[in-house]
Amino acid sequence: MAKNRIYLCLAHMSGKEQQFIQEAFDTNWVVPLGPNVNAFEEDLKQFVGGEKEIVALSAGTAAIHLALIASGVEAGDEVIVQSFTFCASSHPIKYLGATPVFVDSEAETWNMDPLLLEEAIKDRITKTGKKPKAIIPVYLYGMPAKIDEIMAIANHYDIPVIEDAAEGFGSKYDGKVCGTFGKYGVLSFNGNKMITTSGGGALICPDAEAKKEIMFYATQAREAYPYYQHEKIGYNYRLSNICAGIGRGQMTVAADHVAHHQHVQKMYEDLLADVKGIIVHRQPADQRFDGNFWLCTITLDKSLRIIGQENAYAEAVTGAVGGAAGVTHGGDSVHTDCEPNPNVEALRLVLEKNGIESRPLWKPMHKQPVYKDCPAYLNGVSESLFKVGMCLPSGPCVTDEDVKYIVGCIKDAIAK
Repeated sequence: MAKNRIYLCLAHMSGKEQQFIQEAFDTNWVVPLGPNVNAFEEDLKQFVGGEKEIVALSAGTAAIHLALIASGVEAGDEVIVQSFTFCASSHPIKYLGATPVFVDSEAETWNMDPLLLEEAIKDRITKTGKKPKAIIPVYLYGMPAKIDEIMAIANHYDIPVIEDAAEGFGSKYDGKVCGTFGKYGVLSFNGNKMITTSGGGALICPDAEAKKEIMFYATQAREAYPYYQHEKIGYNYRLSNICAGIGRGQMTVAADHVAHHQHVQKMYEDLLADVKGIIVHRQPADQRFDGNFWLCTITLDKSLRIIGQENAYAEAVTGAVGGAAGVTHGGDSVHTDCEPNPNVEALRLVLEKNGIESRPLWKPMHKQPVYKDCPAYLNGVSESLFKVGMCLPSGPCVTDEDVKYIVGCIKDAIAK
């Protein structure tokens, strides 16, 4: 048995965070601006290549929201977004009164299918008489998308791309950092991400002028008068100087965190290679793909039998599952019309009993009740993967012994 609970992806401190936080207290910079914020933005700028500008924000969701505003998205517009993702990729579209248009994934990377993307653009132009205002591809679980194909289509139709790299911090495609291909790139520093500020995010901007405009909206859209004058609606989205201090400390170990996740992925690939019915999702053999493996994922064959599988959905879930935080509504049913197969849920429960946190893959947005009336261009990939896939622990606190223990629990859970 594991001595301690093994979490999916828990933040790990570098030891330098306290130094930067103490500096903030010592200098009384306990506000959403200051030396730590400026230095953190510069660290991030260099990390993503040095050519783009960075605005540190309170959340990755805030970054998507502001990128949409900067892209001219307004009520009544449409925005194309990957369906296989977390809701933070699509909710900000609704904040603005616009409509998400969901595009399914291709099977190799699990990210936005370029062929469906172009089909969706053409069809929306035919049906609405105008182009979608933006395209939001996602680097699911840190896997690089086929971003060159996506960008070629976006450029052809002159539609700005907002890369959701919240899960893809440090991932690269063809040697270039994910989040730097499109007009804007989104980063997240939530407590379970590659680096953390406890909560926070950032927007990668194309130039200084774009950064200035994003900063304007992120600080309540204040005009230049000796009193508060507001001519546009703004938001309180800047990152605090305290949280930025944590981020500065985290940046000193960012490369180590990425390397650790890649190491854990390799261990899962090796240790599960001979387990019939379980496949570890790998990145394409094409050397342009260099993912961070934020979360390591597996799929279970439908025929695979897990001990206790007959009781997989015997009890309704009453609280948050899979590391989620906050308040949830109690479910009024054990089942929904789209859910993981019983063997996936059974394995999750087995791992839970053994002190191991795991979770299903993201439920596709086009299958979420809140988006039931939104257009969707589908090929069945994301829905089929959701039914058979799950995420395994991969964070900086996950040791080699933990991985061996997790794999051992998985093997023991398979009915002989």
